[in-house]
Amino acid sequence: MRSRHVAANRPIARPISPHLSVFKWRFTMAVSIIHRATGTALAFGGGVLFLWWLLAAASGPDAYATFYTVARGPIGILVGVGLSWVFFQHLLSGLRHLYMDTGAGYGLAEARSSAVAVFAGAVLLTVLLWVAILSTKGL
Repeated sequence: MRSRHVAANRPIARPISPHLSVFKWRFTMAVSIIHRATGTALAFGGGVLFLWWLLAAASGPDAYATFYTVARGPIGILVGVGLSWVFFQHLLSGLRHLYMDTGAGYGLAEARSSAVAVFAGAVLLTVLLWVAILSTKGL
């Protein structure tokens, strides 16, 4: 008696391994993927800027003046707004994950609404922060 291979019984239209093109993009999926990306952006992007600031401060007044000029210019503000959004997105997503680690929030409606709230909250907090920063006399 000949044995049949499992692969021979597989329907042709069914994918062998799922990947992003198979799934529909959902807020819950996006917030999870963006959580990982924002963590990486905070670690590398924030780390590089922090090192530049430290090196400029340690190198003397001229180096620090260069850093300060760039940081207060349009590019610096754009990078600051981006890093602020990344921070708030990662923070709120982390709090959502922490809440879900308790076993709560797994219902479809609650999971979707909390994912949407993470995106909306990150944008709102970023806008509020930069309105406060730009409305001061320091900038």
